[in-house]
Amino acid sequence: MGLERFSLEGSVAVVTGGSRGIGEAIAVEMAEAGATVVPVARSADDLDETVGRIESAGGEAIACTMDVTDAESVAAAFDRTEAEFGPVDVLVNNAGTNPYFGNARKLDIDTWEHIFAVNATGAFRCAREFARRIDEREETGVVVNVASVGGVLGLPYQTPYSASKHAMVGMTRTLAIEWAPDIRVNALAPGYVKTEFTKGVRENESIHEDLLAEIPQDRFADPEEIAGAAVYLASDAATYATGEIHVVDGGYASK
Repeated sequence: MGLERFSLEGSVAVVTGGSRGIGEAIAVEMAEAGATVVPVARSADDLDETVGRIESAGGEAIACTMDVTDAESVAAAFDRTEAEFGPVDVLVNNAGTNPYFGNARKLDIDTWEHIFAVNATGAFRCAREFARRIDEREETGVVVNVASVGGVLGLPYQTPYSASKHAMVGMTRTLAIEWAPDIRVNALAPGYVKTEFTKGVRENESIHEDLLAEIPQDRFADPEEIAGAAVYLASDAATYATGEIHVVDGGYASK
């Protein structure tokens, strides 16, 4: 099997949450692998920077706003992508939120529902829109859901986030069965990564050191270390992979 099997040449990819962190890294690396990429986010802030990185590397991209909690916004982003570049072949569900760290006893239901609205329902809303358009074209496609190691383990003091990522893992496995063979659905389960999400943890010396003690590689990942796995799952190198939860966590879940 040659390296060309890892190419995304000719593919159009939509990456939600593509303005920073893991989403930005995935968007850039998919472009470097040959895909035309549309990074989307609720706000236009930082999207131009992602597009600039893609274009400076010789890729083609446009910035597009999308609110994954709004069905009309999701459909409009797909419409714009199709108008600019043609049908979408790859969807990366990376948009997520994690505003709560604390004892579940003190968690209010509004916060719980907001986290699920973005992380679980939002991902499903995008996947459903993608699948309906694939069906209309009678083509094949790929969904890569960015879950979390918190979707395969429990994360203390992050109950709503971990529960929403468990929902994403369950959705991935179920849709992989239901939508085969036309649409492959896989998930990434990153461990602790150097992003805005983990900035507070990394700046708290005590918590940071405790976490490092649980990670065999003794460090947080760079976003680019997660992006390579997304490129693989989207490529023809992974044509027999569906329903897979690809853990990339420096060994954290192995202990």
